[in-house]
Amino acid sequence: MSGDKEQEYFSDGLTEELLNSLAEIPDLQVAARTSAFSFKDKNVKIGTIARELNVGAILEGSVRRSGNTVRVTTQLINAVTGFHLWSHTYDRDLGDVLKLETEIAGAVASALKVSLLGEVATKIELGGTHNPAAFDAYLRAAKAFNGYHDAKELQTAIAAYTEAIGLDADYALAFAGRSLALNRYAGEYETQAGVRKEWGQTDARRALSLAPDLAEGHLALANFFVLGSLDMARALAEYERAIALAPGNANVLSEYARSVVSLGRVDAGIAAGRRAVVLDPLNAVTHRRLGQSLYYAHRYQEAVAVLSDGLALDPEQPDVFGSRGLAYYLLGDLEKARSSCQSKPHWVAQWCLAVVYDKLGRHADAEAELKKLQATQGDGSAYQYATIYAQWDDRPKALQWLDRAMRLHDSGLGDLKSDPLPHSDECQFVSYRPFRDVRYPRNQSFRRARSASQKTRLTYERR
Repeated sequence: MSGDKEQEYFSDGLTEELLNSLAEIPDLQVAARTSAFSFKDKNVKIGTIARELNVGAILEGSVRRSGNTVRVTTQLINAVTGFHLWSHTYDRDLGDVLKLETEIAGAVASALKVSLLGEVATKIELGGTHNPAAFDAYLRAAKAFNGYHDAKELQTAIAAYTEAIGLDADYALAFAGRSLALNRYAGEYETQAGVRKEWGQTDARRALSLAPDLAEGHLALANFFVLGSLDMARALAEYERAIALAPGNANVLSEYARSVVSLGRVDAGIAAGRRAVVLDPLNAVTHRRLGQSLYYAHRYQEAVAVLSDGLALDPEQPDVFGSRGLAYYLLGDLEKARSSCQSKPHWVAQWCLAVVYDKLGRHADAEAELKKLQATQGDGSAYQYATIYAQWDDRPKALQWLDRAMRLHDSGLGDLKSDPLPHSDECQFVSYRPFRDVRYPRNQSFRRARSASQKTRLTYERR
């Protein structure tokens, strides 16, 4: 309430940290950030908000900041009656903000007659800092990371996380956040796949050395194992550890869902994705990840519906148009696939159009889309090129690009177990593990074919 819009990140960040703190309480279901924030600065009745978020109580408040002094006024409202359950005002030094979160979480829990155990209070402060400037930088980083739309905004987040770490070298949450941001940048914007290998690993391990039970740290390390080393068995173990530590965190749930479906944990992944949508129903990202999970589960009609719901929430998601187009393609609706993929320019849309145009008999246009994709992505999309050639029934080039993807440790290979494009009715890569450095959980092994020299090789079969 300072009147300075440049300070808005602070109140937003403090609110998000409080949401995460409350989500640590097992007996509470807490609506996640994006859904809760969608009502910010809007004149909406408490009952309407409660129905939209499927909650029974609303916590609202204000933040006033002057230098390193902060005043937080909070009130908890019964969504059914509209009456106040509890209210309080806190005046604190900025360095005590983490303790303030714990106090507010405990007071809310008490007002809701929920027991806040001591171990939960300790968990709430896990991985934090008591350095006001570091906390401030972390909040700016989190705001940029949560709302990024392009590489520049993601780099801004990485820089702010770096600033926080520079101010507090023991700030585990900042290390985990930077690891996640680095991995995201590597996955979406780094065109040389080989460059990705070590991105984020050091930060993830540092976060866990500082706070072994930090869910975000385990999530970051899992992302590295998928992106950097193709060690899917260890990735799965880290994802499962993260979700065990933070079962009420919508972001952890949705990332877990998207990844473990590709590793063969279909039922667990879909359940986690649906839970994330319940916790964050107005967040387009949770819908996108659930839609992608359904796609890799080969449930294309459901995938189309969920991805469409996500686009209704945020139509500025260019990759989702491409993902939905691929789902339409596998349903056999080529015109809807083409229309969806042509809606927004993005590399996923180019990937989609390269296969859709070919099936429409427009092979020259399909080749043009592949060239566009290669011009923007370089070798960073080697795996996607393999799936395109597989759909074109060009066996030698499909295997050539799959072999290159293996040499580059292309993270797309993590999806090959369940990816429908190289396992469609028309074509199938029978085996997957031409090198020993791709490690899946034991029950996710693939059939292998042996050459006369006893070396594992890729084979291709027409069905």
